[in-house]
Amino acid sequence: MKKQKIKEAALKLLIQNGLHATPMSAIAKAANTGMGTIYNHFATKEILINAIYLDIKEQLETLMREPNHQPTIKAQFEYYYRLVTSFYLEQPDYFKFMDQLQSSPIISEETREEGYKTMTPVISILKKGQQEGIIKDMDLDVLLQFVGGTVLAHLAWLINGDATKTKKSSLNDQLRLVWDAIKQ
Repeated sequence: MKKQKIKEAALKLLIQNGLHATPMSAIAKAANTGMGTIYNHFATKEILINAIYLDIKEQLETLMREPNHQPTIKAQFEYYYRLVTSFYLEQPDYFKFMDQLQSSPIISEETREEGYKTMTPVISILKKGQQEGIIKDMDLDVLLQFVGGTVLAHLAWLINGDATKTKKSSLNDQLRLVWDAIKQ
């Protein structure tokens, strides 16, 4: 319970102040605990940040494991795109935290690899779509980078920007653009 409270306090402070401007002492104060307790659970701030990152990825992975019974590759792709977008729209603090960490060396390679497992269902759909001639035959990492970039940019616009359209209509438009870009 204390460990979770520390992570929740750290998440809020890291979003508010940034990664480098949030000392462990501030996290301890916000979590209403002592420094010793924090260091018993997390030896360094980097370990704490990696733990928060993995918690978010694990929550998303749990959602992604739910069966996707959509009849077509396109519908399956759209299902996951909507699911990821909805996840972060419902948890904007998660998006703000993850957005800070996109290229950060604070996230270890091991943590990134573990977090990458979240994408397994999407990777499977893209591969199957390529095999069936529905999705462009190009390097899978290029496709993933493109699709992920569109999700991040759209979420940033909705969460941080001044989105003038409703979230639903902008998501529908976004999906149309992304699908048109990756389909064969």
